[in-house]
Amino acid sequence: MEKSEYLNISKANDIKNRKERWLYRFFEMIPAILSLGTLFSVFVFSWIEPSWVAIFIICFCFYYLFRIFYFSMHQIFGYLRVKKNMKINWLAELRHLRQGSGRPKWKNICHIIILPTYKESQEIIEESIESIIKSEYPKEKMIVVLAVEERAGEKFEKQARAVAKKYSGSFFKFLISIHPENSKGEIAGKGSNTAFAGREVKEKIVDKLKIPYENILVSTFDIDTKVFPQYFSCLTWHYLTEENPENTSYQPVPVYNNNIWSASAFARVVSTSNTFWQMIQQERSEKLTTYSSHSTPGKVFFEVGYPFNVVMDDSRIFWKAYLNYDGNYRVVPMYYLASMDAVMAKNLWRTIINQYKQQKRWAWGVAEIPYMMFGFLNNKKISLREKIGHLYTILDGFWSWATAAILLFLLGWLPILLGGKKFNFTVLSFNLPILTSQIMTISMVGMFVSAILSTWLLPPVPKTMKWYLRWFKKSTVFLQWIFLPVTLILFGSLPALDAQIRLALGRYMGFWVTEKVRK
Repeated sequence: MEKSEYLNISKANDIKNRKERWLYRFFEMIPAILSLGTLFSVFVFSWIEPSWVAIFIICFCFYYLFRIFYFSMHQIFGYLRVKKNMKINWLAELRHLRQGSGRPKWKNICHIIILPTYKESQEIIEESIESIIKSEYPKEKMIVVLAVEERAGEKFEKQARAVAKKYSGSFFKFLISIHPENSKGEIAGKGSNTAFAGREVKEKIVDKLKIPYENILVSTFDIDTKVFPQYFSCLTWHYLTEENPENTSYQPVPVYNNNIWSASAFARVVSTSNTFWQMIQQERSEKLTTYSSHSTPGKVFFEVGYPFNVVMDDSRIFWKAYLNYDGNYRVVPMYYLASMDAVMAKNLWRTIINQYKQQKRWAWGVAEIPYMMFGFLNNKKISLREKIGHLYTILDGFWSWATAAILLFLLGWLPILLGGKKFNFTVLSFNLPILTSQIMTISMVGMFVSAILSTWLLPPVPKTMKWYLRWFKKSTVFLQWIFLPVTLILFGSLPALDAQIRLALGRYMGFWVTEKVRK
């Protein structure tokens, strides 16, 4: 299959060749086979060979204890790097930057910021744009694209025009793109909207003004993204100092501080856990992929093309570029924050439902596994070592996401419950719950590290909040981590299994837009 064909596959049904289509379908089943196979095997063997399962569970607990210490170390180092980078005056660094011949000058770097929106309030849109205005990078080098969905209705088109009227004078260019409804071959959502906005800005501004692609960085932001003052200066510095800048994406660390003091405790735990995972991944840059709000060189964005037919467009743009450039593509960690909204709805029950749906949408990133496998099979220029390394990382990640919490917190008692009298009178049976509980107690060091670091990442409590609410919120910031075991299962394993089973059955997900509520 030609590269131009397999780069744009979104699911097995996109493939015309029957043999290749069935191969892709098999690849789609692999994550669920591994995860469900693990859980089913533990259940069955707890009845047939309980001693085997008991030994497996003990070994698994030790393995995860090691991983917790390993991740905690990266978490601490990642936090320290972020803290350091947030204090640097990156604009001053740019002014003193000595560049080699052939590299663009920092004053020539143009930032295109695409803000895809669907029925979000004008308040949320304007807060994001205001944060861009407050950034210290020259606004005359910024092009803002407010990407509106036609299916949202005329009300939101009028809202976009009102926003454009208010802010068009603040930037070099301010463009509104209206993504047509029911476009053939697309999945309605952020990816297709962003891809269309990219084509619009290329045709109407970039090509007309003949701006060189090497002078362009495209930032695709969630509509609730607020940047800190030095974000674009930090991004530009990384672009200009990178050895291979046009074959590299640039990833900030997401925090969910916009509404963190209004969000529920479990939503804070889920969002902060995600922040720490991204912080850990920044320390392991060889495993880092693009996620949520990120930045891409103009050459990649316009020549490779932003994904228009997938749910997880943020990670797909990385793998698409990686395959397109035969493995010569990577992500550079910025160790710099970008703030977004934690999940919050009008009431607690709705918040729980929305949190689950958001986690399931993120877990749909498992669809990258068949895409990678099929792409690696067709691309002979990427080394076998790199292929195995990437596949192991992503398979282990989604398998752990779906199974680890269940294995650690629920299945440890299965050999005792199903093993029968013969097993229950063994020394192993008596020691199993004691040993596993001791291991899990020691592993709580990871939770304490997260709890402490989370308090250091939080913004001040709003002064508009009543004094007793401010006191209550501050006191629960540390205590909220007792919900971690529950959130790992309810908002971790279950949505991950849900997504994997859907993929295996061919029940493909559409893009669900997270409800944005401010209180």
